[in-house]
Amino acid sequence: MPRPFCCRRIASRPAAPIFKPVGIPVLELDEVIVTLDEFEAMRLADLDGLYQEKAAEQMNVSRTTFSRIIESAHRKTVDALVHGKALRIEGGPVQVEGRRCCRRHDNKDNQEEEK
Repeated sequence: MPRPFCCRRIASRPAAPIFKPVGIPVLELDEVIVTLDEFEAMRLADLDGLYQEKAAEQMNVSRTTFSRIIESAHRKTVDALVHGKALRIEGGPVQVEGRRCCRRHDNKDNQEEEK
């Protein structure tokens, strides 16, 4: 049985959800999608300068999970910059601070106990 999934906590959504090279319509560009949790990981580690352990704690994930998230985010961002692709920030299993989790809580276990 797989481990229960926890939403990753983010402070807020990005001010601009898409970045692209100047002068080329976005419809003509290949896109790289960075998820909201990857964006948050870069913000915490690269902009705020937090160590991975502290950043992982803020996102409600383990340090090893944070490491995988940030590695994926860096790879995608560099791909977009080097190859002139549009970078779209969207999606992912996140919970914005002060709001409920992104997924619905499954009540199957509770329903089975009531029977």
